[in-house]
Amino acid sequence: MSEEANPLGDIAVDTENLYREETFSDLKVASIRRLTPVTAEGLDDASRPTLFIGETTLMSARGPLPINCPIEAETLTDAFAAFPQAVQDAVERLMEEAREMQRQEANRIVVPGQGPGGMGGPGGMPGGGGRIIS
Repeated sequence: MSEEANPLGDIAVDTENLYREETFSDLKVASIRRLTPVTAEGLDDASRPTLFIGETTLMSARGPLPINCPIEAETLTDAFAAFPQAVQDAVERLMEEAREMQRQEANRIVVPGQGPGGMGGPGGMPGGGGRIIS
């Protein structure tokens, strides 16, 4: 098949990396996904670790903020116990990323004439706008 006939390219299932997914929820704040490794036949694959992912939604000034976080645990019971700390760690990482983005934005070099409010932009020097009329 040519690229025109198949715009998605070669799509294949990685049969060496399959997981069965189950979701457990308290119907209030916590959802935990358990990803159990399986073979291509659907049998449990004990040679790989089971993965746990915590999910919740926090309310922020800008609306709901979905939080997804890996949980280091061996069992579902351990995952429930580790959930609060995993969410806290994820929120702290998000806050640090937001602070870093703010730092980068504050240190960005502003070149006149590029973007709103620049010397050549609306109300700037060239082009005549901004005259004082007495």
